[in-house]
Amino acid sequence: MNSEDLKKLLDALSQADVSEFTLKTGEFDLSVRRGPQQVMVSAPTHTPTPAPEPAAAPAPVAPVTATALPAAAEVPAAGTPVKAPIVGTFYASSSPDAPPYVNVGQQVEAGEVLCIIEAMKLMNEIEAETGGTVREILVKNGEPVEYGQTLFIIE
Repeated sequence: MNSEDLKKLLDALSQADVSEFTLKTGEFDLSVRRGPQQVMVSAPTHTPTPAPEPAAAPAPVAPVTATALPAAAEVPAAGTPVKAPIVGTFYASSSPDAPPYVNVGQQVEAGEVLCIIEAMKLMNEIEAETGGTVREILVKNGEPVEYGQTLFIIE
């Protein structure tokens, strides 16, 4: 499963009011649980997981957990939010010694790369959907991001 397939699957799940979903294939294990306070996604596994004991609950391989924030605290009233299309790690530049793709106050055009999100060892360039001025960068370099989390505000 590539990152585009994962994005399509997560989009479909978010539109379908599904509270829990599990997908297991030969080398891939994905569990998504949605609720009012948390979202959990398990990373892919490459080794078989031993069966849990009857009294023990299965433990996710590498859970990423975030608490939901009120929409008013996350997104200011003015501007267009740029949201994370996938779960991963936010990178402001292409390498540690390179300058960031964008800075606050910088003019951007539609299609311009704003950042990279690393997901499952794949680097995904996130592009601006609209042109404008970068008003806020809401994530720090190297921080984990959740699907749908606001990364930038473009005005």
